[in-house]
Amino acid sequence: MKRSLIKTIALGSLFTCSAAVMADQSDYKLMIIDNAAASQPVEQSFNNCALNVKSKNYAQADEICTKAIALLKQSNGPRMKVRELTSFALSNRGVSRMLAKNDTAGLSDLYEAAQIADSEMVSHNLTRAKEYLSL
Repeated sequence: MKRSLIKTIALGSLFTCSAAVMADQSDYKLMIIDNAAASQPVEQSFNNCALNVKSKNYAQADEICTKAIALLKQSNGPRMKVRELTSFALSNRGVSRMLAKNDTAGLSDLYEAAQIADSEMVSHNLTRAKEYLSL
C-alpha cells in the first residue's frame, strides 16, 4: 500500500511537471493523472481538460473539467485521493476560466481548490491568478 502510494505520488509529480510545459508556456500549471490514480472516465475527463486548455478550447475545457469534478463527487475511492483530485480538477478548470477571461469564476475555482487540499501547484495557480488580477 505504502509503495503504491509513493509510486502514485511520484508518477503524479512527473506527469504534472510535463503538463505544466504543455500549457503554452503559461505561468499556470495544469495537472494530469495516469491510469493508476483514478478510474478510466475520471482520468479521461481530467486529462482532456488539460489538453483542451493547451489547445485554447476554453469552453470545452470548462465543460470537461466540470464533468471530471462531477465524476469525482460520485467516486468511491479513498477519500483523501478524491479530495486531492477534485482540488486538481478545480484548479485546472480555474486556469481554463482565467485564460478565457472569466476571472471571477476562475478565481472562485482556484480558491475552492486551495481550500479542499493543500497543494503547491494549486497554491501556485491561485497566487498567479491574484498577481494577474492585481489582488
